[in-house]
Parts: sequence; structure tokens; C-alpha cells
Amino acid sequence: MSPLYARIEQALRTRLAAAAAGDPLPSEPALAAEFGVARMTVRAALDRLAADGLVERVPGRGTFARPRPEPRPAGTLMSFHDQVRSWGQVPSSRVVEAGLRPATADERAALRLASREQVVAIVRVRLAGPVPLALEHACFPPHLAHLLELDLRSESLHRALRERGLSPTLGSSRLTAEAAGPHAGPLEVPANEPLLVETRLIVDQRAEPLERTVSRYVGSRYALQLTFDVEARP
Repeated sequence: MSPLYARIEQALRTRLAAAAAGDPLPSEPALAAEFGVARMTVRAALDRLAADGLVERVPGRGTFARPRPEPRPAGTLMSFHDQVRSWGQVPSSRVVEAGLRPATADERAALRLASREQVVAIVRVRLAGPVPLALEHACFPPHLAHLLELDLRSESLHRALRERGLSPTLGSSRLTAEAAGPHAGPLEVPANEPLLVETRLIVDQRAEPLERTVSRYVGSRYALQLTFDVEARP
């Protein structure tokens, strides 16, 4: 059976799904009375909601629903940096790994590399404000090693590429899902948290492979929006 605070958290998530930005939640004493628990248990549930960016806790005033980030249109090539700024939040990254390493078979095929070539590998936790949204494994052809000289905590790689005359122009993605498992720690989620996994290849204006990235998004913090046609049937 899940802990009491987790059940309260889930009940409040359901309420927040129908709430408008700025709507107040009941006070801690009111929630404690409603669920028949101690205030400490309610506080643990609210802390988890705040960590996910769903509520804002204002000392002396209470807890309020935060605006929900707009989902990313799946058919749009938008950098994480630009997307988070469009939400009115500050993007940043926590660097896990950065350097040259041997390419895997999948990376060689995607980036059209020779068998002994290396890739520029950059692994970062991507954050909106203080909230981790994704664990991103990006790799680039070895001639782009200058990317390692950037401030990978705050700079946009796509912006740096454009400044070098390389325009991320076209991309293709494959979407899967998995539990957080070994990636739970960097994302600050339980091991059974659902993740949306996007494997993406981007090419430049000459149709040359530019970037292969595997991004693992926390399912409760990130969404994609799909627009599709309905196939006509005779």
C-alpha cells in the first residue's frame, strides 16, 4: 500500500488538473482534518507537488495552483531552452557528462560516422526553474567538439550551432515509454515514475546529420501535443 502522503498527493493532483492558475488549495490544517492525518503528512504531499512545479507555496499566504506548461507540438522543432522560456520560466542544465567517447552502433548509423570515429557526448539534466524535466543524452559528430567549450549549464547548444552557420533544420523522433529505474536519481523521482522517451535525429540545412539525442522526460511534468488527420474510409 502506498504511503499516506502519496495518496493525498494523488488526490490533490486530481483537483489541480481542474484548477486555474492562482487558485488556492485548502490550508494545511484544513487538509489534515479532511484526510484525517497529521499536518506533517500533508506537508510532505504539498512538498512533492511543489517539487513538480504544480503548486507555489507562499509563506504566510498559502499554497496556490501554478500555471501548467503548454505541451510541445510534436511536429515542431523547438529547443528545450526556447520552450522553457516560452513558459515564462528560466531554463538551466545540470551537467552529468561531457566529452569525446567512442560512438555506439546506433550513433554511428544515425550520424553516418566511420567505425572508429568518436562522438561529442553531452549528458545533462534539463530544468525549468528548480524542477528537473528531462535527462538528455545528446551526441554530435566529432567536428563539433567546440560545443564542449560552452557553459553547458546555461547556454543553448542550438544557438551555438546557428552562430557557427549550422542550422538545425529538420528532425525525426521515435517515442517510447519506460520506468525511471536507474535514471530516477538525477530526475528526483521514484524508480517507478513513468518517463516519456524521445529518440531524435536532427539534420542541418545541407541535410547532414547534426545531433542524435535520447531525452527522458518525467511524464507528470512534460507533455507532447499531436495533431493528426483521420483517414477517410469508403
